[in-house]
Amino acid sequence: MLYFEDFILGETVPTGSLAVSEGDIVAFASRFDAQDFHVDPQKAKGSFVGTLIASGWHSCSLLMRLMAQSFLLNSSGMGAPGIEEVKWLRPVQPGDVLHGRRTVTEIKPSRSRPEMGLVRFKLELLNQRDEAVLEQANWIMFGRRGVAALQPAGDWLAHPPLYVPPPSPAPIEPPAEPTPAARFFEDIAIGDRFELGSTVFTADEIIAFARAFDPQPFHMDEAAAAASSFGRLAASGWHTASVWMATMVTHRRRQLAAFGPGRAPRLGPSPGFKNLRWTRPVFAGDRITYHSEVTDKRASTSRPQWGLFFHHNTGVNQNGEEVFSFDGCVFVERKPV
Repeated sequence: MLYFEDFILGETVPTGSLAVSEGDIVAFASRFDAQDFHVDPQKAKGSFVGTLIASGWHSCSLLMRLMAQSFLLNSSGMGAPGIEEVKWLRPVQPGDVLHGRRTVTEIKPSRSRPEMGLVRFKLELLNQRDEAVLEQANWIMFGRRGVAALQPAGDWLAHPPLYVPPPSPAPIEPPAEPTPAARFFEDIAIGDRFELGSTVFTADEIIAFARAFDPQPFHMDEAAAAASSFGRLAASGWHTASVWMATMVTHRRRQLAAFGPGRAPRLGPSPGFKNLRWTRPVFAGDRITYHSEVTDKRASTSRPQWGLFFHHNTGVNQNGEEVFSFDGCVFVERKPV
């Protein structure tokens, strides 16, 4: 049982492992990242990797599951305020067996809340060849010994790390304004801002995501959530982020539909993101509207036919309060010469 005082600076601890099947990859991506190279093995052969691969958000969620079952469920964990940086280093493919590793890089008591402290981790997700597929840096809040309660007992790990949607998933609703056509790298303008879409987070969907990837009681059980610092059932931060990706995919489809005749520009992989913030909890019944704004772009030196564009992304609830933000980047095709 781990409290804030039990974490040791520099300590590295491995997790258990989990296998990833084609069905696992397709199940997650079908709801949250339905791009061809995540959902269609045949079409994936023509992609930049040449085979079906897991969504990067799926990889983050699997790392969350490994960390939850290896130590967070046996701790006074109180959630994370955000993620400093994620690097997607290698694709996750069907048949991979993944394991995690956590290293404590910084420890500090909270000045404003003496009952808790913060621990900064370097988290790694590795495949069966011990190759890092994902690296992550972030703080996690823990209650202090003698003050904070541990997680409530329960069979929180009963469900395998496979996303099973509820019977009636909430739709991703498009914005009222028309979506502009997809653009090649040269035509993307810094300052372009788009509404991606919105959706309502239902209790059934919050629980469905959490039981697969973030099985902490305050995401899965109404009574446990009421007794937590959240006060009621709250979505996993990775759920909030994954739904951003779902709205981005539907936005991209509208862009392609508006492109007209000719071959539309392709999107490539994302190397990762920075500065992810969960600024407010997302509760059951909240409607979150997502936006994306282009903040910078540059030509790729390693891939001359591609460029990189950078974007700041946000989610806002029905009260106009920002609940989520991060800075991302992605490769986009340049105009044919």
